[in-house]
Amino acid sequence: MSTITERPVSNSAGQPPVRTVDEEATSGRRSVRAVVAAYVTLTKPRIVELLLVTTVPAMMLAAGGMPKLGLMAVVLVGGSLAAGAASVLNCYIDRDIDQLMRRTKRRPLPAHTVSPRSALIFGLVLAAVSLALMATFTNWLATGLTLAAIAYYDLVYTLWLKRTTAANTFWGGICGSAPVLIGWAAVTGSLAPAAWALFAVVFFWQMPHFYALAIKYKADYARAGVPMLPVVASVRRVNAEILIFSWLTLISSLAVWPLGMSPIYGVTALVVGGIFVVEAHKLCRRAMRGEAVKPMRLFHWSTTYLTILFAAVALDALL
Repeated sequence: MSTITERPVSNSAGQPPVRTVDEEATSGRRSVRAVVAAYVTLTKPRIVELLLVTTVPAMMLAAGGMPKLGLMAVVLVGGSLAAGAASVLNCYIDRDIDQLMRRTKRRPLPAHTVSPRSALIFGLVLAAVSLALMATFTNWLATGLTLAAIAYYDLVYTLWLKRTTAANTFWGGICGSAPVLIGWAAVTGSLAPAAWALFAVVFFWQMPHFYALAIKYKADYARAGVPMLPVVASVRRVNAEILIFSWLTLISSLAVWPLGMSPIYGVTALVVGGIFVVEAHKLCRRAMRGEAVKPMRLFHWSTTYLTILFAAVALDALL
């Protein structure tokens, strides 16, 4: 929360300085902005953006073009609220370990800019609004998947897996891939093989994507006692999983091609997937040689990869 420096106002009676009306108004505006910013931060907007990158193209492919704009708006709003709710509840549950990690200690809860009770209420309200929107304007399959994704992320991954097993990233990938299925289900009311194929792409992609981040912040996770793979496993084991899942990401993306996709998608998947695999090999090769590694290079490229691949899905659906 930002602080306001008070400026003395002339007071012949020798009483404590007071702030002028203008200063009080400025303080109020800054306080409101700080509070709003803190609550927005709790929703982890960057994660929400990444989830929407996969949801919209999946909806377009399911519809064979542009889905109804009203439906798309509902899924975008409902999906954003659901992802935001899951993130807020994640921050509430993880507030004890967030204060131990340099990367997260400035989040609103460890920084005490939002109280735990307020964060919990905020997260539950976002979840309720999201589910109400999905139930009213989509169908029960999409709504059920949305509820399952929120519950799985917070109760299964955050509360249990993250703190107990090095396989947390693997099993946690299920909820991160759910938006693809939710978007598809909202359009068709069912799940086709192409939906599951896109789910597989996002699922396998999450391992090298997040392992790169975990390598960067290995000391943070160790300090908090979180058994991320780079903390508890050898460099060889971490490298093996990065390479295996990078290749599986490429293979699963190519498996989407025969399911009604054009050569535009196929060539894009091959090229950007190839670059993704090459970057993974570069990182692992440096690690095995004992050289200084730059894991965030793979992390940032993986985000670019997913964006380009799903842009190709959207383009293919329009052609």
